[in-house]
Amino acid sequence: MTNTFMQEAIRQAVENVRSGRGGPFGAVVVKDGRAIATGVNSVTCDNDPTAHAEVMAIRQACRTLGTFQLTGCEIFTSCEPCPMCLGAIYWARADRIYYAATAKDAADAGFDDSFIYEELARACSERRIPLQSMMHDEGLEAFREWKQKQDRIPY
Repeated sequence: MTNTFMQEAIRQAVENVRSGRGGPFGAVVVKDGRAIATGVNSVTCDNDPTAHAEVMAIRQACRTLGTFQLTGCEIFTSCEPCPMCLGAIYWARADRIYYAATAKDAADAGFDDSFIYEELARACSERRIPLQSMMHDEGLEAFREWKQKQDRIPY
């Protein structure tokens, strides 16, 4: 059965390219042996750099399930997830990721994200887009409020 879900992710990726809507990526979220959401890359047509196939599938799956976590779900993606998508999958707490093409395959096609891993290894001040902390004490107020909130929903 898992081949069926991967075949669907790949089919969506190919169709996405053929339709001209976006990049060569597709994803399927599966729960209890059933596809509950799909997504394709729509970065260019939506003018949204976060509109990767995995993120789009996660958003749809969470809406379908009425939750912000995908515990008990598996994600089938046509390509090894980029750092952003991998982070989203971890935040969603999916149980497993299956992928077809590799990050190297994606890089060979012009989708190279290795620079992001390199950037993350650098000190914040040495990155291409420098990060600089400011108003630290004021920024802690939201966390103080969160810690005191009795009805918070942990995640």
